[in-house]
Parts: sequence; structure tokens; C-alpha cells
Amino acid sequence: MLASTLRTAARPCRSVLQSRVQSVLTQAVRMRSHLPLNTVVLFVPQQEAWVVERMGRFHRVLEPGINVLIPLLDKVKYVQSLKEIAIDVPQQAAITSDNVALNIDGVLYLRIIDPYRASYGVEDPEFAITQLAQTTMRSELGKISLDYVFRERESLNMNIVDVINKASESWGITCLRYEIRDIRLPPRVQDAMQMQVEAERRKRAAILESEGVREAEINVAEGKRKARILASEADKVEQVNNAKGRAEGLSILCQALSHKQGLNAASLATAQSYIEAFQHLAKQNNTLILPANAGDVTGVVGSAVTMYNALAKTMQANSKYQEEVPAEPTPPPSLSSSPLPFSQSLPEDQ
Repeated sequence: MLASTLRTAARPCRSVLQSRVQSVLTQAVRMRSHLPLNTVVLFVPQQEAWVVERMGRFHRVLEPGINVLIPLLDKVKYVQSLKEIAIDVPQQAAITSDNVALNIDGVLYLRIIDPYRASYGVEDPEFAITQLAQTTMRSELGKISLDYVFRERESLNMNIVDVINKASESWGITCLRYEIRDIRLPPRVQDAMQMQVEAERRKRAAILESEGVREAEINVAEGKRKARILASEADKVEQVNNAKGRAEGLSILCQALSHKQGLNAASLATAQSYIEAFQHLAKQNNTLILPANAGDVTGVVGSAVTMYNALAKTMQANSKYQEEVPAEPTPPPSLSSSPLPFSQSLPEDQ
């Protein structure tokens, strides 16, 4: 129990030591293995600044090119690189505003703009910047939720850069940019996010399917409506054509009947229709209703001709009466009124 407690307490110290050692190693790789000796004449490389002390006190910063120093009095104390430096920010744990623990690391890009402040303002500039970046990153992540960590990644990087620049101004260092490299979530949170994504996709699929069904039903209903409209228009045209054909047929029949042999032709057509009617008897029903003189074709035709003559006389009388009576507005006769008087006074020979 005691050993586990000691291991748990030693983890933060171990991480700090590891980051410290890594920073020292990277700084040793970037800088020279040893400080240059005072050889009176020194050649300073481009994009480097050599800080010189005279008798233990800051004297000046050597510019790139040839420089002359006084032996024994002048000494190159610090060598600063003026190039852009990329520092690996170690992975660390952070908690968002919605209490989600995540591990995050990044890369920091900085540059030394004042060699004097970078040499005398802070003991280890890179280590100080790294620690500042880690604390700032934890602080900024604690202000937003997990969803906004992925959505506002660019704004999060900009906020970290602004905070670092405000703090490192006195160190002679400027932070150019900060990039979040990797974000690791707990397995349960990853499973929950995966389930959320799947549910969202199923929801979109269901919505798209329902919209497709709705559009299909609308199209089917629209097609049925147009089909019914076209069918009704076709029925209307058919009925109009049938009426026109019947009217033309009646007109032709009327002209034919007005001929001197029209009555004989009508008698022949009536006799043919009468004979053809007997062919359809007892086809659908066994009960038959026949006239008393079913076999007397001549009598039936004569009755039909007599009926036709009576109707023709009535129509002629009505047309003559309408020509003789002046056009005066008269109320229409009621249904229960007696027949017109002129129907009784017409001569029989007409």
C-alpha cells in the first residue's frame, strides 16, 4: 500500500524531470556543445547572437560576422539562436468544462527577438515556455466543453498563443503559433461518441427515407389525379362526339323521312327491328311478356307508322301555331294544366 502511494506521488515529479531532461537535451542539440573561446578575433554565424560579458558583467551582443574581443576580460557567456524553434509540448491531462478527462499534446513554434532578455530574464527559456504552454492549455480547455474542443480548435490555438506572448514578453521570446497535435479520449467517451455518431446517421437515414416515401406518395397521388382528369376529359369528349353523331344521324334520318319514299323505308326499318327483337327473348330470364298479336308483323308496323304520323301532325300544328301567335310574354303553363286548345281543333286531313 505504501509503495503504491509513493509511486502515485512520484508520477508528477517524474513527468517534470522527464520534460526537464528532454528540454535540456533538445537545447544542447540546437546549441553548440561548448561555448566559443576568446581568440581575440571571432566569427559569429548568421542567425546567431553571442552575449559577451566583461569581467562578469554584460558588455554587448556580437552581431553576425567578424568581431574582436579583449582576452581575459571578455567572455562569451550565452549563445542564442535567432531562428524559429519548434518545441514539442509533452502530453498532459486536462479536464473540460463538462468534466471529461482527456490527454492532449502539441507543438510550439517560437523565436528569440531579444537575446539579452532571453539570457538574463529566465534561466531556461524553452523549459519556461513549455511549462507555460501546458498550464495555458489546461486553463483554456477547462473553459470549453468537449464538443467545442474539436469545433473551435483554431480559436483554442490562438488563445494559447496570445496568453503565452503576454507572459513571455519580458523574456525576449515571441510565440509564433501553437498547434494541437493529438487528442486522446477515454475509451468510454470514444464509445459514447461513436454511438452518438451512429444514432445521428440513423436519424438522417430515417428522415431521408421518410421524405422519399412522402415524395413517392405525392407523385403517385398527383399521377392518379392527372389520370382521372384525363379520363374525365376523354369521357366528356366521347359523350360530346356521341351526341354530335346522334344529332347528325337524326338530321340525316329526318331528311330521309321527308322524301316521298321515306315512310316506306321507315316501315321497313321498324319491321326489321321488330323481328330482330325476338332473337333476344329468353336469353337472360325465363319469364316472357308478349303482346297478343306477336305474330302480326304488319299490324305492329302499322301501329308504329300511325304513331309516327300522329307525332308528325302534332309537331306541324305546333309550328304553325307559333307562327300565327304574336310574340308576347306569357307565363309558362303549369304541369297540371289541360292540353292546348289548338290540339283539338286541327283538321284530321292535316
